Amino acid sequence: MTVQTAAAFNAYKQNSVTTASPGELTLMLYNGCLKFLTRAKKAIEEKNIEEKNTNIQKAQAIISELMSTLNKDLEVSKQMIPLYDYMNRRLMEANINNDSTIITEVEGLVTEFRDTWKEVIKITRQQQYGTAGQV
Repeated sequence: MTVQTAAAFNAYKQNSVTTASPGELTLMLYNGCLKFLTRAKKAIEEKNIEEKNTNIQKAQAIISELMSTLNKDLEVSKQMIPLYDYMNRRLMEANINNDSTIITEVEGLVTEFRDTWKEVIKITRQQQYGTAGQV
């Protein structure tokens, strides 16, 4: 990738974040979390403890952000808090024990949440615009 291409790509990424709806930002967080979990598992395979630690901590930071942005007045949010807390505790355990099976477990939960969130966005768009909004 040339310097110009990299600069254009970074500008595009920055613009996509600043113009995204709150729902799209949440989707980006889920996808980012999955990216860091994948990198952490690869680091465990390669016995790169520092890289594993960094990526697990990044995934945990995203989960903490998702938890902090919940609307605490909604019942579904009250149900999500213990699930996010569970995922963070499991990632601490995975980090301490270099256990990629725990990371896989958390990946499964994050993937389910992300896929559900995608559906919520799609349904919301259909209701707002009367068309099949694609995510």
